[in-house]
Amino acid sequence: MNKPDALAALGALAHPIRLDAFRALVVAGNDGLTPGKLVEMLDVAYAKLGFHLKELSEAGLVSSEQSGRHVIYRAVYPQMNALLDYLTENCCQGSACEATASTKACC
Repeated sequence: MNKPDALAALGALAHPIRLDAFRALVVAGNDGLTPGKLVEMLDVAYAKLGFHLKELSEAGLVSSEQSGRHVIYRAVYPQMNALLDYLTENCCQGSACEATASTKACC
């Protein structure tokens, strides 16, 4: 992943509804979720959710697939992993990162 792609992904996640939607899709796994289910889970208007799913999709973090009358949204795990790899690329100066009980972070 390059810096512009990382910034696009981080920007897409930098909104409470988009972050909640993305996290719900990650939890849902390969089964994904319909917009209707996401509306229920997130207690957000359908039209508003559509805008936010579009933003996540443009950043490559979610995909959609028509399944009969429904659209199924799924998290794009390779893009999520690429973002995590980009963010931690230089963590601990190349050494293995070990979280401690007190910090729960690397380094």
